[in-house]
Amino acid sequence: MPSRPENARPAAPARALPGDRFWLPLIPLLTVLAALVHLPSFLRPVWNPDEGFLATQARMLAAGGVLYDTVVDRKPPLLPWLYQGAFALFGDDSLQPLRCAAVAAHVVTAALLAALARRRWGDRWAAAAGVAYVLLSVGLAPEDTQAASFEVFTLPWTAAAVLLADRRRWGLAGLAVAGAALTKQTGAVVLLPVVWSLWRAGRQAPSSSGLSPRALTPSWAAGRGDGMLLRTAAGSGVLPGPGRGAASGGASGTYAAGTGGGWGRLLAGCVVPVAVVAAATGTRDFVFWTVTGSSTYMSPQGAWLLGAGRGLGNAAILLAAGAGLLVPALWWAARRRPFADADLWVWLAASVCAVVAGFQFYGHYYLQLLPPLVLIGIAAVRRLPSRGPARRLAAAWTLLAAAVFTAWGLVAPRAEHDHARAVAAAVRARSGPQDTVLLWGMHPEQYWLADRAPAGRYLTAGFLTNFSGGRGGARVGARYAVPGAWHVLREEFASAPPALVVDDSRGAPYGAAAVPEFRDLLARGGYARVGTVDGAVLYAPRGHG
Repeated sequence: MPSRPENARPAAPARALPGDRFWLPLIPLLTVLAALVHLPSFLRPVWNPDEGFLATQARMLAAGGVLYDTVVDRKPPLLPWLYQGAFALFGDDSLQPLRCAAVAAHVVTAALLAALARRRWGDRWAAAAGVAYVLLSVGLAPEDTQAASFEVFTLPWTAAAVLLADRRRWGLAGLAVAGAALTKQTGAVVLLPVVWSLWRAGRQAPSSSGLSPRALTPSWAAGRGDGMLLRTAAGSGVLPGPGRGAASGGASGTYAAGTGGGWGRLLAGCVVPVAVVAAATGTRDFVFWTVTGSSTYMSPQGAWLLGAGRGLGNAAILLAAGAGLLVPALWWAARRRPFADADLWVWLAASVCAVVAGFQFYGHYYLQLLPPLVLIGIAAVRRLPSRGPARRLAAAWTLLAAAVFTAWGLVAPRAEHDHARAVAAAVRARSGPQDTVLLWGMHPEQYWLADRAPAGRYLTAGFLTNFSGGRGGARVGARYAVPGAWHVLREEFASAPPALVVDDSRGAPYGAAAVPEFRDLLARGGYARVGTVDGAVLYAPRGHG
């Protein structure tokens, strides 16, 4: 019998449970765990500015706004549309339905990872992968993990893309890649492991005379029926025995068809949905707002140290949360015993690129690392000795970390949220329900909390000054604004002056003192200071204060 290659996958244990008996208990377990660790999500109205931006954006769309025209953002449209749909069904005064959808997204991601692990390693490790993902889904700061944010809804698409590629469903894998990219641009990096799998499948495809002996390695496991079980870096197949030819599906269906047409189906799956959405939203505006219009915003110039510090800090938090899986993975890699699951490492490398893009390193960016990290960690843990404490320590650490991070969410400081509510209360007190207001700051949730419509399409000062919390004061000013933004803002001011302007910069480098264009806008509009609230300065037209 051939010896087991050093880099081959261990044979998956036989699946003792039929599909329904495996999934019926697992899905409720994943749902309960996800609800428990994300319980803090339901305990405050808004967790971060992204939620506030999406909520305000959804209200504007419902009121007749046009995406990428009178309602703008640098993100793709799927999540704004989801928020808009949820508001239409459940009302726009609560994000709780979106929080439920976020929990469901985590459950779907966990189930997809379990399905991928089950194909490779069997029932036990499939369940472990699903549970581990749910527990680690809170392994960052609460404002990054408890919000119904872009990354949370990107992950099911990315996991589906890798699973479908593993099953050689190239067209559907392409659709999943498109879904990820249309939720957040960095979701498109999952195309790399999908392309890797397609390339590998082409190298491993059966030749006209049978299976390529160079591409397929005989398994060290026992044969199956009248054919020999073959295991490769991407899965297994059955070498046809006597009477089992290629025409009868002798390659177990998985490799029998090779990759004929796979590249075309993958390309169509990726391109067609994006092209349809671009046409529906206006191709020129779609491309500008999601791709070409953010070059200055994405530049790390002047903020290398700040970005590196933030990146290392959030990486350390994730390492602490996931040490139960990451330490075994690092231990295995240090022994130079490479995994056969190369697509998982390609997936991880691609996800690292997604985190690094823009050099801003917000904590929620790191959520995109979780699916490949979980699977790589499970692959390492299953190689630990079954006797001894190592596996139990990995499980205990992961459970303990989930409990600690969930508790952190329950007691997390509320200073910024309390500030936003105070500003929203002042806005309500000084304006009417039909008035528009301009909130000059980085917290668009104040519009939503105040229940007041924005006076223009730019919901944060970042569009007009290039300010970003991930970059600090580097490259901030009107000259770094989105091209044409100040001209549009002046036109909006002239045609429909806001009843109230709030400078919520609180000493940040985009405040009125640092941006003469903003001061000029207030002066030309005849705005005078009428009060302050928690550091924010309120302006109203003279005679209306």
